[in-house]
Formats: sequence, C-alpha cells, structure tokens
Amino acid sequence: MKRLLLSALIMSACCGALANETPKFSTERLSAEVKTLSSDAFEGRGPATPGERKTIDYVVAQMKAAGLQPGGDLKHGKRTWTQAVPLLRTEIIDMPKLGLNLGNRHEALTQGEQIAVRSPMDGSTSVAIADAPLVFVGYGVKAPERHWDDFKGIDLHGKIAVALVNDPDFETGKGDFGGKAMTYYGRWTYKYEEAARRGALGLLVIHETAPASYGWATVKNSNINTMFDIVRADPSSVHPQLEGWIQHDLAVQMFKHAGLDFDKLKQQAQTRAFRPVLLKGESLSASFKVDKSVITSHNIVGRVIGSKHPDQTVIYSAHWDHLGVGQPDARGDRIYNGAVDNATGTAALIELGRAFAHAPRPQRSVVFLNVTAEEKGLLGSEYYAANPLYPLATTAGVLNMDALDPHGPARNFTISGNAKLGLLDDLIADAKPYGMVYTADPKPEAGHFFRSDHFSFAKRGVPAISFGSGNDWVDGGIKAGKAAEDEYVARHYHQPSDEWQASWSFTGMARDLQLLYTAGSQLANSDQWPDWSKDSEFRAARDASAAERK
Repeated sequence: MKRLLLSALIMSACCGALANETPKFSTERLSAEVKTLSSDAFEGRGPATPGERKTIDYVVAQMKAAGLQPGGDLKHGKRTWTQAVPLLRTEIIDMPKLGLNLGNRHEALTQGEQIAVRSPMDGSTSVAIADAPLVFVGYGVKAPERHWDDFKGIDLHGKIAVALVNDPDFETGKGDFGGKAMTYYGRWTYKYEEAARRGALGLLVIHETAPASYGWATVKNSNINTMFDIVRADPSSVHPQLEGWIQHDLAVQMFKHAGLDFDKLKQQAQTRAFRPVLLKGESLSASFKVDKSVITSHNIVGRVIGSKHPDQTVIYSAHWDHLGVGQPDARGDRIYNGAVDNATGTAALIELGRAFAHAPRPQRSVVFLNVTAEEKGLLGSEYYAANPLYPLATTAGVLNMDALDPHGPARNFTISGNAKLGLLDDLIADAKPYGMVYTADPKPEAGHFFRSDHFSFAKRGVPAISFGSGNDWVDGGIKAGKAAEDEYVARHYHQPSDEWQASWSFTGMARDLQLLYTAGSQLANSDQWPDWSKDSEFRAARDASAAERK
C-alpha cells in the first residue's frame, strides 16, 4: 500500500504542472477496452476471420462514442470507417523438393532443417528451378550515399544470390552502416527487394544467430508457414521467385566445396573492395506448387478534421490484429489473445481519439489509424503508406504504439531502434515536464526500428517513430521493469497466455498517453515539419517531396 501511495505521489508531482493543459486518461476505460479486445470472444483478432469483424465493430463503436469522424475509404462521396486492404495469401502445397547440386553429387535439403524457403510472393503458382547457379554477393547491399556496391554490375538473371544477414560493419562495430546498430540495408526484406531489382531468380540469406538477433527456430517458424503480402501491380519488382534462408553450417559446406573459405570471404564482404563470387560447380534446384489467393482485411480509421490546415495530417497508429487461433499450448489453449500485443495500442488509439475529439479542434487534421496484418509483416501500414488516404508529403509525423506497458508509471520511455529525427527530439523535450527521460534501444543491432508499423511510413520519408513504455519503474526501478519485460517475452509474447490481468493498474500507460498527446497536439497545432537527420537513409525520400509542404 505504501508503495502504491509513493507511486501516486511521484506521478502527481511530476505531472501536476501539466494538469491544466493535458487531459487525464481513464485507467478504467483502458483496462475495459484491453479486456474486451483480448477476450476469447474475439478469437485472437486474426485478419479475415470472424474475429476481425468483431474487432472492427467494437473499435468503430468506441471511436464513434469517443466523438471521432470516419476517416477511411470514400464511398458515395463520404468517408467510411475502414480502408479495405487486399492481401495476397500464398502457401506451398505439400513438402517442397529442394536440392543442392555439388558437382556430380546431389544433396537433398529438408524444408525447415538446412533451409527455410518462403512461399513465393512474386505471383508464381508453381516453382520449377533446375540447376540455378549460386553467387555469393556479400551483404547484398547497394548504398550510393555510402559509396557501397556489393554487386559490381554482376548479371544475376537466372541465378540464386547468397547473402549475409545484417550490415557490413556488424562484426567490427565500426564502419559506414551505424556500427552495431542495424540500418535498413541489414534487413532481410531489403536484401530480397534488391535481389528482385537486379533480376535474380532468388536470394538465400545465411543465418547466424548473433547478427540475425534470433535463432534458427525463429527463422523456421516465420518462413515455412503461409505468407502474406499486399496486392501489388508488379510483385516481381520487389520479390524474386525464391526467397529463403540457409543454415550457417550448410553455407560453410557450400563454400568449402567450391574451394572457398567462408570466414575469409566474410571479411572481404566487410570492405568496399568486395566483388561477387560464383560458387563454382554448385547449383540449387527447387520444385513445388503454390496455393495462391487474395483475401481482404481492413484498416480502421478515425479522424479529427483540422480547423486551419485540414489537408495536413498527424497520424497516431497501432495494429489491431494478433495471431488468431493456432497451435494449442500446454494447457490446450488455442486462442492467441494478444492483450499487451496489441490490444493496449488499440485502446490507446481510442482514448487518444477521445481526448482530441473533446479538445479545441487542432489546426491540422489528426488521424487515428488502427492497422491490420502487422503480425503478417506490417502489411496494413504498408498498404496505407502505398495507398495513402491522406498525402504522405503533407503528413507531419507518425506516432505508433505497439505493446504498451499496462503496469505502473516509469521514469523513462524508448522507441524502436535508434533513429535520428526531429520528431524524437520533440518527444524528448515534451517528456521533461513529466519527469521522464529517453532511453535508447539497448539492442539496435536487432533492427527493431524496421519491425513495427511506423517503418512503412519511415521508408517513404515520413518522420515516424514507434513509442515504447519505459523500464525504469517508479515502483521498483530498472530491476522490476526488466524482470516484468523478461517475464513477458519468455512466457507470454506471441503465446495464448498474453491475456488481460486484473492486477494491471494501467497508470503508467495513462501517463504515457499524456506524453503522446502532448507531442501530437503540439505538432498538430504548429507549422512545424520534423525531418530526419542529414545522414539518415530516409532523408532523401522526404526531401523529394519538400515542394509540396511550402
């Protein structure tokens, strides 16, 4: 009881000066919304399932009650509450036939063991690759602003590229790619896209636990299941036919058979002088059929229309989906409820919408974007960013919320990754009156910046961050915060046990929302256009649309 009183006193002291300026957020409403959204009745909120329909109906009803206006697709000249998101669904039929040809010897590869091949998203309904040559392309990076090109003009048509995971300077921690911090060039998604741009038949990423930041089990579970992508006019422009991973030991064996030293070539790949290397006498074969279909999911969109600049936009975002109904846990529970991930973000979105709807109208419009299919690869946000309801050039910033902490208040906050941009500077300044400080992502090499919905906007130049609750708890300090985080990751993250708890106070989340409201309100009531740092890989995309903001 004394500790709860101490928490309340500290929270009151640090926030009292702002009480007249910032709305209070109801912990009771936050708790009730998370409890409802993560109940078994919503069946884990899987896209294109009955759980999606229940989620849409509930969130729309809450947004209406909060006083928001619909901000989705236009129908008969009026905005609706949703944006339709067509998704390509692909799945390999039966077990694929995969083989490595080493000279005169053929070695069969087992899906999920030595290799993990994804179901194609380039539009193929079958794959029949016979003896495709293999080419090692280092880290598979072409970064003109860093004067870096791993390809050196090699023709990859009809060939399978083989690439290392992460960036060229991950091993040493020094270089042109952020040291240990991962850049977008280190993400496997970029490597596939670059291979497609170069006409490669496929690309295989060599798995190593440290630079990937996860083990082979994660690779297997994430890549041999049903795949989803947004429906694209030209899917082969961003997806080669064959996308997959191979085990490190298999890569070493392949290099050795070709008379190459894996470790030495890896060191060469960490320099600008690296040139692609053909694995002589080796090729890959793959044969399988693909089940392909298009499903339609939905983003949910609420809006407060700006009083002075309605055509300029500030976006708050969060994903509503989770994993739906899946494999049972030890208790036989098959519903992946997703209370923290991300019923908390959806509840936050509703309550931020309520706060803006009951405040004086902001000068700029504020959009509350509840996206689908984050768990399938950020697809709802990717679809919105590729098909924006409101122009990206005049979107001032995006504040994303993913898996907020439902416990007590913390002295700090964080974001996914260590991006440098004005939007973060504003958030840091706004946090000081609340007694909160910014703590950088402790594992930037894991590439968290590229694994949440804000990234769909960031890669198109829009200033965007994903807010994270702090771990230095007012009641218990870093020890308590880290213990709770570790316990969640180990026992509840992406498991059926991510369920609402009656013990959650939501007081920390309520204060996080005050900070997020302050940052968004100031941006929505200003002429400010936050930007990326000059050395950011996203600066050029933002600068390209500068004329539209004058």
